Amino acid sequence: MSAPSARVVGSSREASLVHLLGRLEVVTSRVRAATEWRRGSDPDPLDRFKGLHISATRVEQLLAPQTPRPPDPASAATLKRIEREADAAEGQGCDLRLRRLARTFDLDDLDIELLLIALAPDLDERFERLYGYLHDDVSRRRASIGLWLELCGLEPAGGVAWARLAPQGRLSAARLVLVEEPDRPFLTRALRVPDRVAAFVLGNDEPDAQVATLAYECEGFRPAGADVLERWMQGNPGLAYVRERPGASAASLAVAAAQAAGRPALTIDLRRIRAEDDPAALAAAITREAMLTGAVVVAGPLDALLGRGIPAVQAFAESPATVVLCGTGNWDPVWSRRVPFLSDAQPPSAERAQLWESGIDGAGLGGLDPAAATVQFRLSPEQIKLLVPTDFNGTVPELSACHHTARRARLQAEATGRPVELEDLRAGARAQNAAGLERLARRIEPAVGFEDLVLAADVLEQLRELTVRARQRERVLGEWQMAGAASRRRGLTALFAGASGTGKTMAAEVVAGEMALDLYVVDLASVVDKYVGETEKNLDRIFVEAESVNGVLLFDEADALFGKRSEVADAHDRYANVEIAYLLQRMEMFEGIAILATNLRSNLDEAFARRLDTLIDFPEPEETDRLRLWDRCLGTAAPRAGDIDLAFLARAFKLSGGNIRNIAVAAGYYAAEAERPITMRDLVRATQREYRKLGHMVVESEFGEHYAALAGH
Repeated sequence: MSAPSARVVGSSREASLVHLLGRLEVVTSRVRAATEWRRGSDPDPLDRFKGLHISATRVEQLLAPQTPRPPDPASAATLKRIEREADAAEGQGCDLRLRRLARTFDLDDLDIELLLIALAPDLDERFERLYGYLHDDVSRRRASIGLWLELCGLEPAGGVAWARLAPQGRLSAARLVLVEEPDRPFLTRALRVPDRVAAFVLGNDEPDAQVATLAYECEGFRPAGADVLERWMQGNPGLAYVRERPGASAASLAVAAAQAAGRPALTIDLRRIRAEDDPAALAAAITREAMLTGAVVVAGPLDALLGRGIPAVQAFAESPATVVLCGTGNWDPVWSRRVPFLSDAQPPSAERAQLWESGIDGAGLGGLDPAAATVQFRLSPEQIKLLVPTDFNGTVPELSACHHTARRARLQAEATGRPVELEDLRAGARAQNAAGLERLARRIEPAVGFEDLVLAADVLEQLRELTVRARQRERVLGEWQMAGAASRRRGLTALFAGASGTGKTMAAEVVAGEMALDLYVVDLASVVDKYVGETEKNLDRIFVEAESVNGVLLFDEADALFGKRSEVADAHDRYANVEIAYLLQRMEMFEGIAILATNLRSNLDEAFARRLDTLIDFPEPEETDRLRLWDRCLGTAAPRAGDIDLAFLARAFKLSGGNIRNIAVAAGYYAAEAERPITMRDLVRATQREYRKLGHMVVESEFGEHYAALAGH
């Protein structure tokens, strides 16, 4: 359908306003008739204290049988004329807001009369005084339920008002008319039309402030297989639930489906709901906004609502609007009495290059292929695309649904006056990581590379192979589907086994650094809990957060968590075995990159070996490696005395890299305190301290000619 011309749009707005004012004229006629009737039946029109007291004459009148007020023929005739003119205007293609409101919310003539009577004081200030007169109370400036019944010629005892204004009634459920002052008797409760509804019938499409704080713009992305959700949207839509995998965007998929159906999308970030907000009230306001604009509600992540209980989820799931909920878990039937359409959002595969190109938006790349350079990052289309989330006023909100990688990379390059470079893209990708995992693990920005590792050649080769697997897993398992049905699991798990100080943690940092990812070291103290079931909950929180970030998860001292199951002798053994079994299953479902380091490989459960993608043994360094370690740990900046014999140190002391580093640092402190270069005596003395810490004997056969330097120490 072609877009309407400016002349037609202008005529529609004008015709809509004329229709609204015409219907308001009907209300004026009804109020005029009621006012005249009230003056004619007033027993004491000259009473100076009217509205402030009730006279005896007035009491007698109230107790007398009530005669019904005759209908107002003028208002009926006016209403027929206005509706005929409205029919003609719609026949010419005009959009009459009041009629569109009635069709959208299935309102009848009486509902519209109620809405207009409640709306009148907001459109014409004369109605404030007129309603005060009709209420016999100048302080009551809004229509009451009883006044509405009187103006429409309905009996208060007929039950019409109870049906129309009950919580489940059309007007109340859609929050088109609010019944205020609940402590008053029913017939004297005030009626108010929310500002958003009043603005809509006047032609204003600015959303409610509550909705605007939760809404953000999201560009549609249509991956392969998205036509299923599109067909549902074009058919008989109601409630859909789209589950998204890491690197996928359910919101982008739902927006694309709405666009295919020719409808706008109202995208809601549920994480912005504050603790003091009422989810049911917000859901009602969002539903009203979507129905006023004909939009599809796209709300997520649903996980943000689960902590508030099932009613919070039901408020969104059972909305009368077309709703697409997004989340990471499976749909639970208890969340809604409605049966949702279920769909899955897949991460971009072949479309990644196109997304990056449009995200960079013409910025110079210097021959860089952004898709290939960032293949290790699991980024959703929203994170890749160059879009700054804006609110409905076109300004950047304080809280946006996400930061966008391409935008960050481009701004970084523009600030330094150069083309977008590889590190800009990777820094932008790392910026997507939420801070949730940092509350559960220690974040490390890698600062070492392969050139800093002193390991055997075969160990270095295995580490490089692990890096390749981590970098290319999306392409091999996603685009190429090399593992067939097993490609659904894209997690990568590696075990680093070796004695303390052999470089396991440093190697994990190197692997993360080679992929331009952050390293998150799990703190066992924040995981292990003495209460049954709490350890599993803590681990689950870590895995959930880790799957949403681009990083490498390191479990140091992994045997403390993934130990062997034992024979069941008592309840403690049974719970311990259940805990280990759960961890094994959860690790198998993990879709991120996890490295486990242990000093005691034999202590790990046998079933864990099957779940490993890579197992790397870190041996104790040989003499040649120890020589390199001594030289590397002493560094190039620290001053060295001429008597240092690194060959002797490497040959005599069979220590790991961690121990050698401790010795070099301790020797540096000795030298710094004495304000002189590091000497051989400093190194030997520090070695003696390290031996004692390790529980080793300090014998002359090992220290040789330097043993005498230890006298007195």
